[in-house]
Amino acid sequence: MAESVLNLLEQQAANRRATALLVALFVLFFAWLGFGGDAVLYFNSIDELGEAHYRVPVIGIVVTIVAGITALVTWRTGPRQVLWASGARLLENAQSLEERQLVNVVEEMAIAAGLPRPRIYLIDDADPNAFATGHDPSTACVAVTTGMLSTLNREELQAVVGHEMSHVRNLDVRLMTVMAALVGVIVLLSDGLGRALRGGTRGGGLRVGGRGGRKGGAGAIALVLLVLWLVSLLLAPLISRLMAMAIARKREYLADAGSAELTRNPAALAAALEKLEGAAAPTASIKRGTAHLCIVDPLGRRANLKDGKVADLLGTHPPIAMRISRLRGMAYQAAKREGQQVTA
Repeated sequence: MAESVLNLLEQQAANRRATALLVALFVLFFAWLGFGGDAVLYFNSIDELGEAHYRVPVIGIVVTIVAGITALVTWRTGPRQVLWASGARLLENAQSLEERQLVNVVEEMAIAAGLPRPRIYLIDDADPNAFATGHDPSTACVAVTTGMLSTLNREELQAVVGHEMSHVRNLDVRLMTVMAALVGVIVLLSDGLGRALRGGTRGGGLRVGGRGGRKGGAGAIALVLLVLWLVSLLLAPLISRLMAMAIARKREYLADAGSAELTRNPAALAAALEKLEGAAAPTASIKRGTAHLCIVDPLGRRANLKDGKVADLLGTHPPIAMRISRLRGMAYQAAKREGQQVTA
C-alpha cells in the first residue's frame, strides 16, 4: 500500500513538472519567433556604412507578452475549451436509466479513488468514447458519449470511468488538457504568422543582405536566422502534435492499470476496449487537437494499431490489442491468486 501511494505521488509530481515545463517551452518558443524575427530585421536593416536602422525588438517584446498571457488564459480556460470543442453538455438532472447508471458509476469510482465526484458531461455522438479533463481532482470533468452508454454494460462502463478517474488521480488531466489547449494555440498562431509572412512576400518580400544589397557577414547571419525562423514556424504545429501524442500514449497503460485497481475487474475493461475497437465510425464530435485525451483514438488512425518507437511518435494511443492482452493477463493473475487462496 505504501509503495502504491509513493508511485502515485511520483506520477503526480512528474506531471506537475511536465506541465510547468510545457508552459515554459511554449513561452520560450514564441519568444524565439518574436526576437528571431527582430534579429532578422536588425541584420537586414544594416546599411553600407554598417549602421542598423532597426534597433528596438518590438516584435519579440509583444509576442513574448502575448504568449505569456495566452499561456495563463489557456491554463485557466483549457478544460472549458476542450468541453466546448467536443460539444459536451453538463449532465445536471439524469433522466434516463442510462444516465442515472452513469451518475452512480461515477460516484462509485470517485469513492474508490478517494476523490471528489467530477462533473459529468454527455456528448451526443453515436461512437462510444470518453475522456477526462480539468486542472486537478477538485475541477475534474468526465465526458462520455451517448454511444458509450448504449454500447457498454454496467461493469464495462464502470471500468471505463475507472480509467478516466485514474487520469484524474494521476494528474494526467492537467498535463494533457494544457497540452491540448497549447497545441491549438500554436497551430493558430503559426498559421497566422505564416499568412502574415506570405502577405509580406507578395508585397515585395523581405530583403536579406541589408540595404542596397549589402553583402558580407550581416547578410549571411540574417539569412541563417531567417532559415531557422522559417523552419521553426513550419515545424511548430507538427512537433507540438507529436509531443501530445507521445505524452498521451505512455499514460494510457497506467490508466488501464489504475482502472483494474479501482474496479478489481481488469476483464471488464478488456471487454469494453474490445467493443470500442469494434465501433465502425470515428467519433465525429472530438477533434484532432483533443484526440489524445480519449480512452481510444477517436480518429481511427493506423499509427495506433502498431507498437514501437515510430508508432510512439505518431500514435496517440497504444494498440488496443496490446492493452487488452495486458488486462487479460492481470485478470488471469488475479484469478490464479484467488484460486490459490481458496485451495489453501
